[in-house]
Amino acid sequence: MKILLLGKNGQVGWELQRALAPLGELIALDRQVNAQGYCGDLENLQLLIDTIRSIKPDVIVNAAAYTAVDKAETEIELANQINNLAVESLAAEALKCNAWLIHYSTDYVFNGAGNKAWIETDVVQPLNIYGASKLAGEQKIQASGCKHLIFRTSWVYSSRGNNFAKTMLRLATSRESLSVINDQIGAPTGADLIADVTAQALSKCHLQPQLSGLYHLVATGKTSWFEYAKLVLSTAQKSGIELKVKPNSVQAIPTSAFPTPATRPQNSCLNTAKLVTAFKLTLPAWEVGVIRMLAEITP
Repeated sequence: MKILLLGKNGQVGWELQRALAPLGELIALDRQVNAQGYCGDLENLQLLIDTIRSIKPDVIVNAAAYTAVDKAETEIELANQINNLAVESLAAEALKCNAWLIHYSTDYVFNGAGNKAWIETDVVQPLNIYGASKLAGEQKIQASGCKHLIFRTSWVYSSRGNNFAKTMLRLATSRESLSVINDQIGAPTGADLIADVTAQALSKCHLQPQLSGLYHLVATGKTSWFEYAKLVLSTAQKSGIELKVKPNSVQAIPTSAFPTPATRPQNSCLNTAKLVTAFKLTLPAWEVGVIRMLAEITP
């Protein structure tokens, strides 16, 4: 099996390099042209298409995306180019070479109303440009007729690069006070979990093409950014890190106290029953992955 991975250096892409390597020949690309002349730049459609046609992959895994949620409000064309138009081209090329297309989407396709975890068939209504661009990409894949797995996920983190936990640790060791939003709810989900589930799903899909479709992929349980921050700080405190802001001193604030250019959904909970049933998975609690990640990033 020949696997083409796009976005190899992102949070999910980095973990996918590890998880997909045992499954076959892995060609992992970023935006730069490599020694073979291959390129995974979603802004350069012709070069991207030429790359796919040269490689003739059995699987295309698209871990590249425009993810600057607030900047997307003004960079509308760029967000649409990467998250929608480029994805449409990927789907068309996947169909031509009979390849699977694996793609990642977001809880931001929903409006965040209510308290129930969203299922795949719920009505979509993005609140911001980023969410709208990701939804458009989903729909282009579904309309293309290619074999596909679309994984909607949320609150993605990894030990590589910047993340919410690192930000909380930095602020709690440098500031005298810390305020965190408490009315947005979701499940922090590790990039390593997303990559491992992708690899497992891909292994099954090769034998069961009827599993093609849209799935929700997050860790189990739910929390707020406020409670998430408290777990990060209490775990750090137990490991001996000196904090100016103690876990119980973190202040809870509503979303309205921290306005941003893009509106965020308040309910980002995703129901994973379809995924768990189809691929016979057991998904870990969100706390497990966060604590493991903290062990990797703290001294």
